[in-house]
Amino acid sequence: MPETGRVDAPDQPLPDVWFTRDLPVLRAIARLVDEPRYGGAPYLGQVVPASGLPRPQVVSAARALVAAGYVEALTNYAGEIVRFTGITAEARRLAGLWPTPQGEWDRLLEQLAARAANAPSEVERARWRAMAEAARAVGPQDGALLMSALIGGYVPRAR
Repeated sequence: MPETGRVDAPDQPLPDVWFTRDLPVLRAIARLVDEPRYGGAPYLGQVVPASGLPRPQVVSAARALVAAGYVEALTNYAGEIVRFTGITAEARRLAGLWPTPQGEWDRLLEQLAARAANAPSEVERARWRAMAEAARAVGPQDGALLMSALIGGYVPRAR
């Protein structure tokens, strides 16, 4: 049947492409921008193999990432992306180059559990377990706020 350009289900949401297309391309761009051997400005042709996706998907993802403001790119006269010149701070966090408050909170909880499990004495195990229980009681929302303050270097003033 010939392609008509008609949408078969206009009332249905479009398929999610963030995890399957855009995020892998963002991670590839972030890795290449962060590597000195590419001079911080990799070509689109270098991003394609680094992402593991076919070129048409990389081009679509790159356009979406530029439009969203996550990456900066140079284009040719036809408007096609040629090279990536930078990424935003948010892109660094999404790609995993920089910490997120939620991710650091999860890492703290994992560390506390590991320390409780591997402490050399029952007294130390009990201390680490108590600290882990207290951290879980704080909860992920307040824990992320705490980690945000720690990542950003904010130390509350004494009252």
